Amino acid sequence: MNNLPRLIDAKLEVSNRVAVLLLDRDDVRNELTGTALIEDIVQTVDWINGGAAVSVLVVTGAGKAFSAGGNVNDMRDRRGSFAGDVYEVQDRYRRGIQRIALAMHRLEVPTIAAINGAAIGAGFDLATMCDIRIAADNAVFGATFINLGIVPGDGGAWFLQDLLGPQRAAELILTGRLMHAEEALRLGIVLEMAAAPELRTQALQLAGSIAEKPPQALRLAKRLLKAARRLDLPDFLDLCAAFQGMCHNSLDHLESVEAFLAKRPARFQAR
Repeated sequence: MNNLPRLIDAKLEVSNRVAVLLLDRDDVRNELTGTALIEDIVQTVDWINGGAAVSVLVVTGAGKAFSAGGNVNDMRDRRGSFAGDVYEVQDRYRRGIQRIALAMHRLEVPTIAAINGAAIGAGFDLATMCDIRIAADNAVFGATFINLGIVPGDGGAWFLQDLLGPQRAAELILTGRLMHAEEALRLGIVLEMAAAPELRTQALQLAGSIAEKPPQALRLAKRLLKAARRLDLPDFLDLCAAFQGMCHNSLDHLESVEAFLAKRPARFQAR
């Protein structure tokens, strides 16, 4: 596709309705605060939401790390994202790394984090912002902010509590401990674990199985999953009925039914 957004520190590939966003700053372990990756992620989300070409986004990292989060040297020297007085720092968070949380929250398609290595601090939080996580067997995770005398300023505590519940999220955030892929799988942080060389293949297989579904229904289903977290049941059921009315009047629904009855693959038009 020749209309992809122009990214600086990431690479974006699209094939068969699956987009793969590769965080491509292995030289700094794909850190988020000292690179252009914040802008790259936001641009990618806005591009996907602005069209109908993509049904699934896979996020992964180049090299040994998924993302090491913030630049600790910048924290020590009070420069970059961490420079200035109280007002300046909070403003940089709002206009900087918090844009990732808002972007991932508004992304309309399902997301899969293919966690190829260390996911630490804000890098761990980025993984929790995805709908599904698959980890390489050598991956390491940690909400390590407290070890540096700070808190998850990117919104990670919101996503982690939503994923694990308040008690387990509290334990991980308040201890700042590291965990390996096996424990992350046991706790439900990741859905599957893969041998490192097979991670991308396994993630793309899952992404492909999702991308085969009707594109409009996929986006509506994701909206329902998010709405269920904040709506009371009567209001949620009203939304379900409205979305179902939209689906029943779509061409892709009719195609799904015809393909099912004819025992043939469906051909969707995102209409």
